[in-house]
Amino acid sequence: MQTQEYDPQLCAVANARPALRLSPAMPGFAPAQTWEPQPDAQVACSNCNLRELCVPAGLSRADMDRIDEVVGPRRKVLRGRELFHTGERFTALYAVRSGFFKTCVTTADGRDQVTGFQMAGEVMGLDGIMDTQHSCSAVALEDAEVCVMQYDRMQELAHEVSALQTQMHRIMSREIVREHGVMLLLGSMCAQERVAAFLLNLAQRMHARGFSRTEFILRMTRADLGSYLGLKLETVSRTFSKLQDEGIVDVRWRHLRILDMAALEGLVGRQA
Repeated sequence: MQTQEYDPQLCAVANARPALRLSPAMPGFAPAQTWEPQPDAQVACSNCNLRELCVPAGLSRADMDRIDEVVGPRRKVLRGRELFHTGERFTALYAVRSGFFKTCVTTADGRDQVTGFQMAGEVMGLDGIMDTQHSCSAVALEDAEVCVMQYDRMQELAHEVSALQTQMHRIMSREIVREHGVMLLLGSMCAQERVAAFLLNLAQRMHARGFSRTEFILRMTRADLGSYLGLKLETVSRTFSKLQDEGIVDVRWRHLRILDMAALEGLVGRQA
């Protein structure tokens, strides 16, 4: 079975490697921090090693130069800080250049619900397009850096560069597919299958960025993972212990190794 079938994103359900969305007033999280652009903060998309993940392929040099002109200076976000928060005015999309984020929403009863995890090469902020304000908060799980793409300028350029418009539609479509994936994940899978599907998705995304698909660091806490997967913290811990006892994974705090990829795929494959 191909792991790319499990893109709930199954982890935004997605831009860094490898989190759902938090209230701006959530205890322990400081307000979004403003960063003054540094002289060397500008990076050309044409020279970025992640360009294949967030820039349409086949563009001419002239078109690449035009895209470079609308991508603003990079912004740094410290661990635990917000890139944007619920209710904030929407002005830009953000391409994750390094680091790892989680997006969160606050439910009607005041609970914070994780809706996704984003890593390098993925785009955040799409939630703000419809109502021109963000419906979630994005919090850095580690020190991160994003490229700021002013949405109005990107729209203008997309009308002139068809490949860019196609890419924007593809990114939006991917988010819809991920939402559907999460609905399937939460609606028809048991705890072990949910965790297995999440790890398969994470492995596939890491591999797409040139990293190991069998060994990586889990940037999110188990409480965040439980929130995203609709599981209690104790259930997440028991599930990891069971997968380890069965020789499928090896977990040392947040360092995880997949020992038996076929067995992990088999846990989700039986849903097909």
